[in-house]
Amino acid sequence: MSISMAMPWNDGEEKMQRLLHVPLQDNPTSTFLTHQASFLLQRAPLLAFGTLDSQFRPWSTLWGGEPGFSEPLGGDFLDTRTLVDGKNDPVVQALVGDAEIGETSHPKDSGKLVAGLTIDLMTRKRVKLAGRMITGTVKDVGIEVQSESEMTQQQLQLVTKIDQSMGNCPKYLNQYEISPAIVNSRLVSQGPELTDEGRALISKSDMFFLSTSVEDDMDVNHRGGPPGFVRIISSNQIVYPEYSGNRLYQSLGNLQLNPKIGMTFPDYETGDVLYLTGTTEILISTDASTLLPGSNLAVKITINEAHFVAGGLPFRGVRKTPSPYNPLVRKLTSEGNIKASLKSQKTARLVRKELITPSIARFTFSIPEGIKYEAGQWVAMDFKQWLDRGYQHMRNEDPTSLNDDFVRTFTISSAPKLNGAEEKEFEITIRKVGPVTQYLVQQNEQAGFEVLILGVGGEFKMKQEKNSVTPFIAGGVGITPLLGQLSTLEISPDRFKLFWTVRASDVGMVTDTFKRQPELGKCTEVFFTGNITADDSTAIGKVIFSGATTVNRRLTKSDLDGIEAQRWVRRHTPMAR
Repeated sequence: MSISMAMPWNDGEEKMQRLLHVPLQDNPTSTFLTHQASFLLQRAPLLAFGTLDSQFRPWSTLWGGEPGFSEPLGGDFLDTRTLVDGKNDPVVQALVGDAEIGETSHPKDSGKLVAGLTIDLMTRKRVKLAGRMITGTVKDVGIEVQSESEMTQQQLQLVTKIDQSMGNCPKYLNQYEISPAIVNSRLVSQGPELTDEGRALISKSDMFFLSTSVEDDMDVNHRGGPPGFVRIISSNQIVYPEYSGNRLYQSLGNLQLNPKIGMTFPDYETGDVLYLTGTTEILISTDASTLLPGSNLAVKITINEAHFVAGGLPFRGVRKTPSPYNPLVRKLTSEGNIKASLKSQKTARLVRKELITPSIARFTFSIPEGIKYEAGQWVAMDFKQWLDRGYQHMRNEDPTSLNDDFVRTFTISSAPKLNGAEEKEFEITIRKVGPVTQYLVQQNEQAGFEVLILGVGGEFKMKQEKNSVTPFIAGGVGITPLLGQLSTLEISPDRFKLFWTVRASDVGMVTDTFKRQPELGKCTEVFFTGNITADDSTAIGKVIFSGATTVNRRLTKSDLDGIEAQRWVRRHTPMAR
């Protein structure tokens, strides 16, 4: 009977925990091949694998295609038989590259350092493995392609001795349904910089696999997120955010002691794959947020060598359900991440709340110090002190909140009263759609609620051409950039036209707007969607009485025929949710 034994921490893992002010924890890694690992190895269709090349650089790869290609042999030994790209897979080359086809390779001394991650993306289960290579062979095998044809492929048979195993949580695993495929590889590029093919693959990837190592240990793991979560800094540098995890920091701990990393980006649709090896810099707190705003922890990689291989994977995958834990993509400061410019820290007090519809409300905030803003700009507000519940490993009832910094931008819907001077009040008009807006709607203006203002920005200015009609198309609360500019525009049927699509249940937003801006009704065509109740019909009657035209359907392209619209560009993207 096996007895579970925990592995001691290495110095890098303890250093990471201290740097991030995390209480030291027991290392849950077992010193043998656990039953959990054995079970998943026989059922998972994929195995990420890593080792070191002759220059002691880590590489990682991804093998498999269907369950059963790896199986325990007993005594913590593991047998893996899988189709591989024997020529262009850097891990295969590092394991058996010097051996002839069919010749068994036996590493010297105690065996070659290896690590793996058996993973089932559909069930979102994964187990990490680490140990030593015992023997490895690549041989030619015949694969039946059609009922009467056969193709020669290369198969790797690898025996490893597993010294460590540990299960990981299901966070950030995007589902793919995996099936086997023929390897038909072609080396497209190899060098110290990313080519167009490599950049394109990284830009659309929603996961990668990484290998890290120290003197007598190695680690392979997965990183996932929304497509594009890895950002390209330059032709030889990339960065990715480290999301909330189990706080063991095994990969990052290795990188503290040895900054070398191996990465694999698979393209499940085409079978293309990008292999990278490079050196890392771990960015913490301000260093992370300066490069990748919204992040408290990130890893920057300088690429030493990149291989892009077309058709090099022995499987294909069909994307299913993304992980519910994926946060939004965080762009680089250089890509225009608006959080990079948020430096002001003033406090705003809620002084008035008006419920316009069951889901839309207007809030008036007071700022004693005042802020400068122009019509159409946004204000960034920090709700962290009210909504951040501290560290939690899993939060199934609200997964994305684990990586939420609770900073939101809202378009200012009021018009500035003073030209270029500090304004003492401003309004926002928002829909209740997420944790921040729901929390805000619950606040009582008599209770003295205050929120931190991080800054004001963006640019959205409307200009009217002479002797022409200026159109504006809005959906629901998307009208807010217009509201603050109405006093500067000529609002008459021959100078302005508003096309406004609104849910019938939000008709109160329309009547409220026309009450505040009576001249706007005669210039507006409102498209009501959804079920219309008797109360809605009464309110729609008031909209018609104001002079507006109403239609009970969605806006279509034909509704805009004859309107020459100037192309308005909003230079900010609200993050309210």
